[in-house]
Amino acid sequence: METSLKKDTKTPIMCLPSSNNPRIVVVGGGFAGLALVKELKNTNYQIVLIDKNNFHQFQPLLYQVATSGLEPDSIAFPFRKQVSKYKNVSFRLAEVTQIDSQTNTIHTTNGSLTYNYLVLATGTTTNFFGLDTIKKNGLGLKSIRDSLNIRHVMLQNLEQAAITCNNEERKALTNFVIVGGGPAGIEMAGALAEFCNYILPKDYPEYPSSIMKIHIIEASGKLLASMSKKASEKALEYLNDLNVKVLLNEVVVNYNNNVVTTKSGKTIHSKNLIWTAGVKGQFPQGIKKEFVKKGNRLSVDRFLKLEGYPNIFSIGDVAVVTTKNTPKGHPQVAQVAIQQGKYLAKNFKKIARNKPLNPFVYKDKGSLATVGRHRAVADLGSFKFTGYIAWLLWSFVHLMSISGFKNKLLVGINWTISYFNYEKSNRLIIRNYKKPKT
Repeated sequence: METSLKKDTKTPIMCLPSSNNPRIVVVGGGFAGLALVKELKNTNYQIVLIDKNNFHQFQPLLYQVATSGLEPDSIAFPFRKQVSKYKNVSFRLAEVTQIDSQTNTIHTTNGSLTYNYLVLATGTTTNFFGLDTIKKNGLGLKSIRDSLNIRHVMLQNLEQAAITCNNEERKALTNFVIVGGGPAGIEMAGALAEFCNYILPKDYPEYPSSIMKIHIIEASGKLLASMSKKASEKALEYLNDLNVKVLLNEVVVNYNNNVVTTKSGKTIHSKNLIWTAGVKGQFPQGIKKEFVKKGNRLSVDRFLKLEGYPNIFSIGDVAVVTTKNTPKGHPQVAQVAIQQGKYLAKNFKKIARNKPLNPFVYKDKGSLATVGRHRAVADLGSFKFTGYIAWLLWSFVHLMSISGFKNKLLVGINWTISYFNYEKSNRLIIRNYKKPKT
C-alpha cells in the first residue's frame, strides 16, 4: 500500500493498493466515466475512480425527484457497490483541485496521486451566463441536491400559500417559471402540470388548483431545439393542453424581489424560478487556457486526447471534438458520454497491445423527451413518434438505463402505482430550504 508522504511536502499521498500495472485515474463517475471503468474492469490497468460524491446519479430523472415523483435513492447507485467485483478498480471519495501535468500528479481534497494516464470526465455545471440575480435567487437542476432543493422550495411555498391571506403573495408562491425549453425544461413543466392537476386538489383544498401557474421561457423560437420540427411542435401542443404558458423568443435578464424580468420587458411575479437554460464544463485547475473552448469545454482530438497533453484524455459533456462534421462538438447528452467512455476503453486496450487507434465516431441512436403521461416525442433516425408509443419508448429506455436491479425495480413499481392512482412519493419537507449566501 502507498502510505508515505511526498518528500519535502506536507501533502499526503492517497493510499492505494500496490500494483505494477499502468495507472489510469478517472475523474468523474457520470455516464462517461462509469462506462469507461466498466469496460476496463479486470484488465491489466490499475483504475482509480475519483468523484466528489460516492454515488452515480441518473440525471435524466432528476425532474421526477424535484416534483416528488421519485425518491432520490431510486436514481442513485453507490460507486463502491458498482466496482466491488472489479479487481483492478479502486474508488476514492475526493474532489480534484489541481492537475500538475509536469509530474503526472493530481491534487485532491484528500491527498495527491500520480498517474500514467488521466481521464477527465468531470461533466458540467449550471451556466447562469453571468446573471448574478438568477444565480442568487433561482434554482438549477444538475444534481440530486438541486432536485431536492427544488422539491423543498416547492412544498414550502405551497404550504405558505395555504397560510397567507395576501392574494398577491399567494400568486407569487404558486407561480412557477422554468427558463429553458430543452428536454429538462419541458419535462419539468409537464411534471409540475400533472402535480397541479392530480396532487394539488387532494393535498391543498385551501385554494383552487387553478391558482398554480406554470411558465416556460425559451430564448429561441422553438422548444427542443436539437430535435425535429415535428417533435418541437408536438411538445408545444402538449404543454398547451396542460395549461403551461410557453413564452418563445424571450430572454430572461433579471430575477429580483420575486420578479422575473425578460429582455422585452415582460414580468412575472414568482417565488419559484428553475433554470435549465444552459450548462458549462467544469474541471480542475492546471489546464492551459488555449485548450478551453466555448462553454468552458476541453478541446480534444479525434482520439479524445486533450490537446497539448500526451497522456490526458477527456470524455463526456466537458469534452468537445471539433471537426468538419461537428463544428460545435457533439451534443451534451448521455448517449455521447457512454459511447465515448466505451470507445476510450477500447483504445486503452489497443495501447496496451501497441495496436493502431481508430478515431471516435458518434452513432446517433435518437432523442426522446416526455411531457407527462402518454405525452412524449421521439426522433429515431427517419422515424418520428409522438404520443403513447413515444411515451412507452421513453419509459422503457430510461428504466433500462438506470444502474442496479433494485433501482430499476423501485422506479418500475413507483411508475406502475402512479400510473393507476396518479399518486406520487411522500411529499415530506425534511429540511427547510434557505438559499445559501453568496
